[in-house]
Amino acid sequence: MTTVDTVTGTAKTMVLNMGPQHPSTHGVLRILLELDGETVVRAVPDIGYLHTGIEKSCEDKTYSQAITLTDRIDYLNPLGNNLVYCMAVEKLLGLEVPKRAQYIRVMMVELQRISSHLVWLGTHAIDLGAMSVFLYCFREREEILKIFEMFAGQRMMTSYIRIGGVALDPPVGWRQAVQKFLNTMPSRVDEYETLLTQNPIWVGRTRDIGYISPEDAIALSLTGPTLRAAGVAYDNRKVFPYSSYQEFDFAVPTRTESDCYARYLVRVAEMRESLKIVRQAMKKITDEGPIKAEAPGIIPPQREKMKTEMEALIYHFKIFTEGFSPPPGEAFVAVESPRGELGCFVASDGSPKPLRVHFRAPSFINLQALPKLCEGRLIADVVACIGTIDIVLGEVDR
Repeated sequence: MTTVDTVTGTAKTMVLNMGPQHPSTHGVLRILLELDGETVVRAVPDIGYLHTGIEKSCEDKTYSQAITLTDRIDYLNPLGNNLVYCMAVEKLLGLEVPKRAQYIRVMMVELQRISSHLVWLGTHAIDLGAMSVFLYCFREREEILKIFEMFAGQRMMTSYIRIGGVALDPPVGWRQAVQKFLNTMPSRVDEYETLLTQNPIWVGRTRDIGYISPEDAIALSLTGPTLRAAGVAYDNRKVFPYSSYQEFDFAVPTRTESDCYARYLVRVAEMRESLKIVRQAMKKITDEGPIKAEAPGIIPPQREKMKTEMEALIYHFKIFTEGFSPPPGEAFVAVESPRGELGCFVASDGSPKPLRVHFRAPSFINLQALPKLCEGRLIADVVACIGTIDIVLGEVDR
């Protein structure tokens, strides 16, 4: 659609639809672009094409049943979604998670963070024409998915983190599998940087593109790498430690340029920091110890007990058929997802099903920055700007 100057009769701007199924919109996103030649005058994100109603669906399930739905909100961060939801329910119940389970949780969500950043880097690179990086990133992600399958029997939607702890003990041979990944991954990150960091085409497509000021980033409530690339060292793992993160030594990478290139550098540095955290978690995880809190009637008994003790069998049956009822109240917990601050609000009315479940989804909030990043840039830069904020539309629409 073209707008026309009523005085001169000449065309002024053109309105163009990008999406809702453009391959570079990272999901079913529509962007309404107003163009003056090749320059973006206005960019309006149009969401809702992928609406799943997950929050309302959670309210129709028992607290434990809802865990499987959380996997599918941000489908690149299922374990992080499990974690924030389970921590909110644990806060309602007043449960204390055993240290061993906390360390296992940290290790798993950091592997998930690396996996998510690999998908981001691979797809962002292919959006800008770098095919090889996409193949390399998915090569390493495959190794992480194999580890998840070892732990949970499922590659992506693991539902491994449960209320009160984790679903299963680490499997036989898990240390060797994780250590093998830790041994190879640093050199692979070096490869990505060799291909991209000084690559003149990559630098030309990302440096000084998609700038947002720190003031605007804070005003828009941006979090995660998008905010840290603007020089604001805000990370929930440091500011509000959870799951024993205060016991881990790691840095919060920041940049000050606040452009697409800076956001790339921050995420690459975050992969290296996550590897450091996984190494520390491996040392902290003992070979024996509880993986779930002790709370009869809330936390399922061990499967061995269920097979030999009638009381355990009854608890198991009641938990999975009737659920459990937290006391009336509200709880909010926030964690650091690969995309930023992921929050979960759970309200209980004393019944076995939550009264309200709501997620503070970083993709949804970070998407507000898109007009700031795109307006005044060329239409060719829009793809780079979308990729650089790393949105997942399942989390935006949920």
